[in-house]
Amino acid sequence: MAPKADAPETAELIELFKKIGLTQNKAAEAAKSPKSASTLRSIIESHGLVGKDLDEKQAVLLAALAVQGSKLGESERSYGVNAILDGRLKTTDQVSEAAKYLDTHTFPINDADFDRSCGVGFSITVDELAARVRNFVETSAFTGWNNLGAAIGGLKGTDLRWANPLELKTAVEKSFVEKFGAKETAKPKGKEPKKEAAAKPATAAEPAAASSSRSVFSEGFLGHLHKVGDNPQIHPHLREQHLAATKGVVHTRFPPEPNGFLHIGHSKAIFVNFGYAAHHNGHCYLRFDDTNPEAEEGRYFESILETVRWLGFEPWKITYSSDYFDQLHALAVELIRRDKGYVCHCTAEEIFANRGGEERGPRKACAHRTRPVEESLAEFEKMRNGTYQPGQAILRMKQDLESGNTMMWDLVAYRVLNSPHHRTGSKWRIYPTYDFTHCLCDSFENITHSLCTTEFIASRESYEWLCDALEVYKPRQSEYGRLNLTGTIMSKRKILQLVTEGHVRDWDDPRMYTLIALRRRGVPPGAILSFVSSLGVSTSATNIQAVRFEQVIRQYLEGAVPRLLMVLRPLKVTIENLPEDFLLWLEKPLHPKVPELGSSKVPLTRTIYIDEDDFRLEDSKDYFRLAPGKTVGLFQAPWPITHVSHNTDPATGKVTEIVVRAENEGTPKKPKAFIQWVAEHRPSGSPVVVDEARIFHQLFKSENPSAAVPDFKADINPDSLEIVKGAMVEIGFWGLAKKAYADAKTESKKRTEAALKATAEASGPVVEGAPTHDHDDTPKATSEQLVGKECIRFQGLRVAYFAVDKETKLAALDEVDTIEPGRRNGDYLVLNRIVSLKEDSGKTTA
Repeated sequence: MAPKADAPETAELIELFKKIGLTQNKAAEAAKSPKSASTLRSIIESHGLVGKDLDEKQAVLLAALAVQGSKLGESERSYGVNAILDGRLKTTDQVSEAAKYLDTHTFPINDADFDRSCGVGFSITVDELAARVRNFVETSAFTGWNNLGAAIGGLKGTDLRWANPLELKTAVEKSFVEKFGAKETAKPKGKEPKKEAAAKPATAAEPAAASSSRSVFSEGFLGHLHKVGDNPQIHPHLREQHLAATKGVVHTRFPPEPNGFLHIGHSKAIFVNFGYAAHHNGHCYLRFDDTNPEAEEGRYFESILETVRWLGFEPWKITYSSDYFDQLHALAVELIRRDKGYVCHCTAEEIFANRGGEERGPRKACAHRTRPVEESLAEFEKMRNGTYQPGQAILRMKQDLESGNTMMWDLVAYRVLNSPHHRTGSKWRIYPTYDFTHCLCDSFENITHSLCTTEFIASRESYEWLCDALEVYKPRQSEYGRLNLTGTIMSKRKILQLVTEGHVRDWDDPRMYTLIALRRRGVPPGAILSFVSSLGVSTSATNIQAVRFEQVIRQYLEGAVPRLLMVLRPLKVTIENLPEDFLLWLEKPLHPKVPELGSSKVPLTRTIYIDEDDFRLEDSKDYFRLAPGKTVGLFQAPWPITHVSHNTDPATGKVTEIVVRAENEGTPKKPKAFIQWVAEHRPSGSPVVVDEARIFHQLFKSENPSAAVPDFKADINPDSLEIVKGAMVEIGFWGLAKKAYADAKTESKKRTEAALKATAEASGPVVEGAPTHDHDDTPKATSEQLVGKECIRFQGLRVAYFAVDKETKLAALDEVDTIEPGRRNGDYLVLNRIVSLKEDSGKTTA
């Protein structure tokens, strides 16, 4: 029972605590709990703190450590005390984090790692904080001021938790003002007015936006994963060796097969594995699972690294399953020696029959399962030296044929393949299977969290069986639901059919959902990560319509890209009451709500072009744009225009030119609608003519192409690509393009230098005897991987979001800054539509 506040021993503690700088009230508070009071007393006496002239702040931190670190060992607690005394820990939040860190790390403590985890030395200027916050807000799917608390909470899940709380809140509020406008003042409470209509139901995007604002790595499925070292082992020394190797740091891996290009579904795996490691200040390997030499190509290796980096992640180390072929072979031999593996000569049909066949009858062991160990060892050696052809012999694991899990029915561990390997050449004639390789490579690399999708749940038993059978470190496999996008296909085999049969141009055709196709289309990597984050991570599969994905892209681009005047299908307009040489330069903002994006200057002349969709020969009450006798405004122009007459093509009846009058005298009446336009002004190069504007629609007609008869190709939309030639954009395009491309090159250089430095620091083989890849053809980080013409993005006002295609030729992008950018001989401009705009009511009724 705790002593009373006026008890002699309590009074003695209060006096002691006051001697280190605590006030009367705080000293009394610290003396209330016998356990923490005893700990604080021990700290004071063991460190001789009485008379050391500590300030009150340090004393409060020591009292906090006594409460939160009461279970720490003497060495760990002493380390925490010294971190307070030497000024490294300055806040109670830091002390709280320090107590957690010291509770999970044994002495001696890694100073640098401790400092990083506890925010020691964290420093950020107000401008740097504002930039970080703005980027976070722009890349998250927030929908309005109702997400303010979630945004602050999400930022506190990063290293910005150490920033000044008031400055952080101010920066978030400023970013919200920029994105959503000023916050509406709450109406005073009073009698509730009568409701005229039922409340609008929440849209599907709203809960997604709310969930994305929370850190998916600290909540839900990922938030409840085991701590490093808590995954059970068959022997205690395996855990000890693992903790010694990892130093208690999270290690994950992204292990793609290099037999195709990554698709949108892989973005979730990349986000989960790299993101989880980053959230915990850990490491993530990029491991190429190259155990099938018949399906691998060099271009896939390069593309996978480039895609991972484009999404914003850097591998800690790049490894290959083939790095461990020697070790895997040695363990296969050991498996046989332990009588847990055997060489089998059954055909695929015989194995299927022994597993119950079509009738799913009783299972039985094949004749080779009981062969002597020495015989299997000899047969395995024959497999290796080429005695057997593919299909004549396999090595199988001796698991549990009575198990209800098919993944325990003596899986194949090795097979014969007469194919040279891209890395090991003709050294091997036998290659390990995924089921044998995957868990052992995870073990070699000391993976703390083997994160994969739920289709591998059944494989977990086999995964753990093999590690225990060989008595090696056993990682913990945890499965999350995969990401599926409806209305498209993800199968590499089917995509290859589309490419080879000419239904699409290549793997990066922007109508597809490979990540290289989305990149070429102009989808920003941040939009993809925002999409994946907004969906959360759980054990349930996520089946999302493509329109949901496109909505997230729109939300991302809305406040992130400049807006340019653009006409997709130009129609000439002559302003008859302006002189031939009339020229007025107008300065317009590139984004009305984001002044940081700057402004552009455009000419206004006697001849302009509008979009042919903005003119009708027959007017109607619900149409507000240009028509005979009607007045309409021009975006950013000082006066509206009124239709006077028009010319048509005698053969087709199509309007070829409109004659209008500028309402530039007196005070014109404000028009009901404004339309976009570009002016003809040859000296400045206006307008910028687009050689091709490619408008992409869904490649398939239905939400489930695989259900089409006779096959998925019957569902192909014949009108999925529309090419518009001769579109026009304002001359502000040149400055925008030049800046976007230069900024991308600067950022990519900075990132690449940091990546190469980190790679050099992490060099060295993962296991003894494995290659290091310092001087081989392993793909390396380069600046070119992150820079493409697709980084030039803009919104064509009232048209769509566009990006420059890789087939574009613009000489100005490579010219020095002192040369005015513009069109050069040989240039060819191709724009890809990223996504359409939201349909506004005015345009819908037009």
